[in-house]
Amino acid sequence: MRPADLASEHGISTQAVRNYEQSGFIPPAERTPSGYRVYTEVHAAALRAFIALIPAFGHARAGQIMNAVHADDLDDVLLTVDRAHEQLLRDRETLDAVSRAVHDLTDFEPSLEPRTIGELARRLDVTPATLRAWEDAGILTPDRESTGYRVFRAEDVRDAELAHLLRRGGYPLARIALVVQQIRTAGGTETLTAALADWRRRLTAQGLAMLAASARLNDYLTTSPHGGPNRTRPTKHS
Repeated sequence: MRPADLASEHGISTQAVRNYEQSGFIPPAERTPSGYRVYTEVHAAALRAFIALIPAFGHARAGQIMNAVHADDLDDVLLTVDRAHEQLLRDRETLDAVSRAVHDLTDFEPSLEPRTIGELARRLDVTPATLRAWEDAGILTPDRESTGYRVFRAEDVRDAELAHLLRRGGYPLARIALVVQQIRTAGGTETLTAALADWRRRLTAQGLAMLAASARLNDYLTTSPHGGPNRTRPTKHS
């Protein structure tokens, strides 16, 4: 196969194919005596896997997965995939919790103990600076102790979970602040409902993309010399 043969299947340029090869996303091509690249079905399977991984895991993580495959580090491949599924599950759980909060604003973890900024940051896997930025944007309104330290109560945690969810959905801070304000005041929830429905569609699309990407990746592992369903490797720490 020529670079153009691989490129035409996905509607990309031949330069993109060469760039993917240079970045290690597909295996190195053989060369003719005159220096032209020659690709095989193995390269085509690698490109199909990489292209399928992008909508499922993002461009950077898709590249990491393919690089790990070509480094024969299947443990790292599976760990990256597992972490993405874990994040998707957390997104779904948070979305469900926030959706319930739309109908009953007092039902979002009412027994939750107050959290410090560090504890809430660890819960969400963000930095304290991020939470301070959300406070500056009007998304969070924590109380202050006599010492001046912030105290995040159950409602603040609910707002932070909502902000975290919508940020991953690509929403700007100003829009998130408006949505959170609607939750606080129990006013109209049309904007919030639309945002949650849109994010649910995104999660569904990502889940389906993960299924498709897993099938393509398995096809490549089966046809390439870098792994397969019956191949096992020792862990990095063994």
